[in-house]
Amino acid sequence: MTRKNEGIDMDLIKEYNEKELTIKVKDKIDTTTAPDFENEIIDEIGNFNSLIIDFTELEYISSAGLRVLFTVKGKLNPQNIPFIIKVNDINKDIFEMAGLDKILNIIRN
Repeated sequence: MTRKNEGIDMDLIKEYNEKELTIKVKDKIDTTTAPDFENEIIDEIGNFNSLIIDFTELEYISSAGLRVLFTVKGKLNPQNIPFIIKVNDINKDIFEMAGLDKILNIIRN
């Protein structure tokens, strides 16, 4: 599934492996695309028992995108659903500089 908003692209692909959902996001998550990103995840809650967000091909994430991850974490924690974020070197640095690697389950792919 591809989302296009005001000239900014966010490619988002959902893949199920039984009850594990992987969401691969490419290009950018910013204030324009973050609401779509959030809705794509929230719409699937109840359909999976573990979630992997694959940012290994993500070029940019804004604070709006990071906020979505906190919202998702808050919705999944009461249900004890594992939530992993795969990142590349650039994104890993962003998460580490913001201290988010201590709050979210971040792995280098």
